[in-house]
Amino acid sequence: MAVNLVIVESPAKAKTIEKFLGKDFTVKSSFGHIRDLSKKNFGIDIENGYKPRYIIPDDKKKVVEDLDKSAKKADTVWLATDEDREGEAIAWHLFEVLDLKSEKAKRIVFHEITKEAIMKAIANPRHVNTELVDAQQARRVLDRLVGFELSPVLWKKVKPSLSAGRVQSVAVRLLVEREREILSFKSSSSFRVTAFFETENDNNKRSEFKAELPKRFPTADKALEFLKKCSGAVYTITGINTKPSKKSPPAPFTTSTLQQEAGRKLGFSVARTMSLAQRLYESGKITYMRTDSLNLSDSALAAAAGIIKSEFGDKYVKIRKYKTKSRGAQEAHEAIRPTYPGNKNEGSNSDEQRLYELIRKRTIASQMSDALMEKTNVTISISNAEENFIASGEVLKFDGFLKVYTEWADEDQEENGKGLLPPMQKGDHPRALKINATERFTQHPPRYTEASLVKKLEELGIGRPSTYAPTISNIQNRGYVAREDRPGKERKYTVIELDSSNNVTENIQTEIAGKEKSKLVPNDIAMVVNDFLMTHFNDILDYNFTASVEKEFDDIAEGKLSWPEMIDKFYTPFHKKVEETLETSQKRKGERLLGVDPERGKNVYVKIGRFGPMAQIGDSDSEEKPRFAALRKDQRLETITLKEALDLFILPRKIGEYENKDVYAGIGRFGPYIRHDNKFVSLKKDIDSPYTIELDRAIELIEEKRKTEREKIVRVFDKPEGLSVLKGRWGPYISYKKKNYKIPKDIDPSKLDSEDCLEIIENQQKKRGKGKSSGSKTRTKK
Repeated sequence: MAVNLVIVESPAKAKTIEKFLGKDFTVKSSFGHIRDLSKKNFGIDIENGYKPRYIIPDDKKKVVEDLDKSAKKADTVWLATDEDREGEAIAWHLFEVLDLKSEKAKRIVFHEITKEAIMKAIANPRHVNTELVDAQQARRVLDRLVGFELSPVLWKKVKPSLSAGRVQSVAVRLLVEREREILSFKSSSSFRVTAFFETENDNNKRSEFKAELPKRFPTADKALEFLKKCSGAVYTITGINTKPSKKSPPAPFTTSTLQQEAGRKLGFSVARTMSLAQRLYESGKITYMRTDSLNLSDSALAAAAGIIKSEFGDKYVKIRKYKTKSRGAQEAHEAIRPTYPGNKNEGSNSDEQRLYELIRKRTIASQMSDALMEKTNVTISISNAEENFIASGEVLKFDGFLKVYTEWADEDQEENGKGLLPPMQKGDHPRALKINATERFTQHPPRYTEASLVKKLEELGIGRPSTYAPTISNIQNRGYVAREDRPGKERKYTVIELDSSNNVTENIQTEIAGKEKSKLVPNDIAMVVNDFLMTHFNDILDYNFTASVEKEFDDIAEGKLSWPEMIDKFYTPFHKKVEETLETSQKRKGERLLGVDPERGKNVYVKIGRFGPMAQIGDSDSEEKPRFAALRKDQRLETITLKEALDLFILPRKIGEYENKDVYAGIGRFGPYIRHDNKFVSLKKDIDSPYTIELDRAIELIEEKRKTEREKIVRVFDKPEGLSVLKGRWGPYISYKKKNYKIPKDIDPSKLDSEDCLEIIENQQKKRGKGKSSGSKTRTKK
């Protein structure tokens, strides 16, 4: 009997594949890459053609030993890692490390984990594609060289512990440039005129509809002048223009479109989407999730057509074959789709199920008929003015794919969109119920969300499906960018109204403007680092350069370019620029002189310090030591004013006395606080400010914390000192010598004595030490 060893890169994938293979096959996981680049000298032998220096990390040595033993016993080793370049590289590393022979090792790929796909792959094996491996190695080597050479420059010239990367720094540049557009944006207002009309048909049935003036007025006076013209005017329908339109379904998901739509519809981060998709793929529910192909297999098309016919009828079916625009898409053969489209619900938890449903609906909809609509524009003249009102409406004549799926953009348009218009005829005279001139404001460009940043990176040709999620995670984890919600601010606006009795009124209303959710916001350090890199390494941050590198990786994957030559062409001038920058460039701190402190007569600066953005009173080279204060999270080096900077130095501030002891407000390591009797009380986020909080509110917070502390205590023992039973977030527990111990569920915490507590502690310490319970049983008091 032949012995077959199948090696994949994850335990979950191994478990699923094992179900489809017989006893002749053993399936094992390599737990990802089994080799990594050494950190010594970048892990690259630059003098020897940029040859990578690979090592087996300590945590992978046992994995390699186990795989090596199994491989030696096997007649055939099947390398079944993922079908993209990274998967090809993992297969090559396995081939090298396990010292496999070509006649014994076979490479198989499949884009879905089903029995049919696996058996077809086994029947059609191939060798490891070294050109795909070369493309992956080129990416790793280039990214390692850029990151390992640029990061130390930032440590010396900007701030310790910073990092740079070929793709990550370009992503930060996009965010910084958008943020500066927003900071420099000056909003302007104009007046939008909306009329509310009423018509009456032959049966005396009245219907209302809305129309808008195509032009806007720059001032309230101009808007008022127009409304006065409308006073007593006769309105006539002078034109009705109706034309058919259609909307086609979106293509099935690629990696980037899945990330975008899951972010918009389901609220998932890019990393969350990819984690869920990975699990669905490895459990055999969907096809491979890192792809930029739009292709669907013939079997998938047939399955989708069958489902559409059975559920909606023949007229809803329209088989489509989408063309992929991305040049590198040949490495993955299909779009993301369910492996069995007939299964409506799949996934081990609610988030997996929601993502699966989104993928399935998108796949089905892509093979459905167009939605057919009828758009109508009605022109309404004004007897006393040259302008015309325009009423627009839309009628859905045939829903087509909308029966199953609407894109997020469509849903957004529906909420703000065009409704139905009542029956009207040319020459009719609708009656104006009221006409409003409402002040509207121009809006700054929107900040990027994770989804819109992925879309922009893809448009610019930066990165590949496998790089979007780690890039966006990296720029957040490394402290350049935060994902923030912004509550917005109250804003006043003017509404001028002409009512049906021709009376004009003007009133001031309020709205919340600038509210944002889950937007990516770069901080001051991101801006300073971006400016430094743009000054000294603008070619690395050039969008065209980053996109052209991706094309070169494609050339390497197609065997058209030697990767060492590609690296050498880049690295030689790059390394020279790094050395020049280290020698000649000045330190970049983003420093700004705001003015002079009127109280002390000293200069006030803001800049990047060792621990982040800060304000400074006094010059660094003066005899008297300068004073420093950290900027608040909502403050920026580029926009903070002298007064705002000086206000930072009033903390900690004394706000009064309570119980004959001083009460202070300040900002510390863990945020804003109140300090009283050497005890700290946190201020409530988005409610209290250390700059404005008054004594009464501070006392309220102090007493609130005292009450919580009292309720937390169940029992305190005199002996041994420090032994107590407390209530915590996850239930009661024992606290002793700064360590916590869980109380078994069948024990009443209020009836424990010190001996019981020590016995529970002793038992749990033994379990922690030996991994199993030993010693006497705990007495139960109920």
